[in-house]
Amino acid sequence: MRILHAMTLVVAALALPVLAADEFPKLKAGQWEMQMIDSKGSPPTKTTLCTDDAVQKDLIAMGTGMQKEMCSKNDLRREGSRVISTSECKIGDSTIITKAVMTFTGDVAYRTEIDSTYSPPFMGMKNQKTTLEGKHVGACRDGLVPGDMVLPGGQKMNLKNIGSARKPAAAAKSTK
Repeated sequence: MRILHAMTLVVAALALPVLAADEFPKLKAGQWEMQMIDSKGSPPTKTTLCTDDAVQKDLIAMGTGMQKEMCSKNDLRREGSRVISTSECKIGDSTIITKAVMTFTGDVAYRTEIDSTYSPPFMGMKNQKTTLEGKHVGACRDGLVPGDMVLPGGQKMNLKNIGSARKPAAAAKSTK
């Protein structure tokens, strides 16, 4: 579940700045090192992502799709180098109300502070504060290609495969 939570936050953090592509800068293509810190005292989790323009476009589509499926409210506004988002989403029986503030350093770094409230509690959590930090570290290396993500436990996956894995399930659902 922690990996799913980390992936969801990473996708959200990367998709958030480009939902209104005309207003927000694209993140620089290449290898990104991201860190997630939660308020529960868990050790920070680190994720690596190799991205390019096509991967960013796919992440936007994935993030937008997740928001449409799960969220009844999603407000976004820009204030200079900051993007402020509020959302209300459902996961299982819980409603999650989230406020996120993302601050950019050009197209090479960001910091996102996320404050979430779960009602009723989700997996024992009532509130969670999470900080995501991402920074561009150069061209993709270590054998990574665009879309490759290395998760906190060292598992490597390609985000392009997630979209194709979701499509058959959705198609099967529509044929029933």
